[in-house]
Amino acid sequence: MFTIGDFARHGRVSVRMLCNYDATGLLRPARVDPASGYRFYEAVQFARLNRIIALRSPLHPGPGARHAGRARQQLRGMLRLRQAELQSAIAADTSRLAQVGARLRITELESAMPVDDIQVKRIPAVRVAELTATAARLEPASINPVIQPLFRELGERLSQAGLTPAGPATSYYEDAPDGDGVIVHAALPVNADPGSARGFEITDLPEITQAATIMHRGPMDNVMATIQTLARWIDENGYRSSGHVRELTLECPDDPDKWVTELQEPITPA
Repeated sequence: MFTIGDFARHGRVSVRMLCNYDATGLLRPARVDPASGYRFYEAVQFARLNRIIALRSPLHPGPGARHAGRARQQLRGMLRLRQAELQSAIAADTSRLAQVGARLRITELESAMPVDDIQVKRIPAVRVAELTATAARLEPASINPVIQPLFRELGERLSQAGLTPAGPATSYYEDAPDGDGVIVHAALPVNADPGSARGFEITDLPEITQAATIMHRGPMDNVMATIQTLARWIDENGYRSSGHVRELTLECPDDPDKWVTELQEPITPA
């Protein structure tokens, strides 16, 4: 079973949202500890979570235009304000539509993802150059617009410093210290001394003693189905997650449909 924190992390939602779904009866925990009140969830509940999020995407129209008087200049200003409000609403709704589409794709792939390529292995330590930024949430719609510019900038700074990447790119994540957002790390392995004098940080990414790994094929917009397949396998095989998934980019041609990314999730025996 998953703690509410682990379930939220694999479902790419907030703990607060899960508590709200529990309070409203949309998604009850599989078990609540009578002594501590802690909530626990089962892997099969990812399917219901995905459907709830796909179906609960309300459109929020902007406020109605106020009477602006008869003066032409006031009318023009009112119309421009209304135009800006509508453009903002369209952008927000377009983003929500993309998120709904992503969740629908997950539901379509729920029973189709293969598990025979999942392996448990040790991930060795590696020295990397990295840049970091903060994303609002741990979901592809929030992560991808942050991680892609980071890697472009990191590649340019490495070139300026006369360094060549010594292996494939790694993306990894950690919760922000204040709980508001996710720290995104874009990392490339290098052969260089630690430090940050060159405009990027050089650090040692520690080994993962035991990780469950799976290959994700295609763009990272569709990674949720693979992440949740891995989460189910971990739960069903006597392990539990002990950290955020790392993403090792093995193949990254111009066509995103041909990308190959290894997901590496730290695990411990349940």
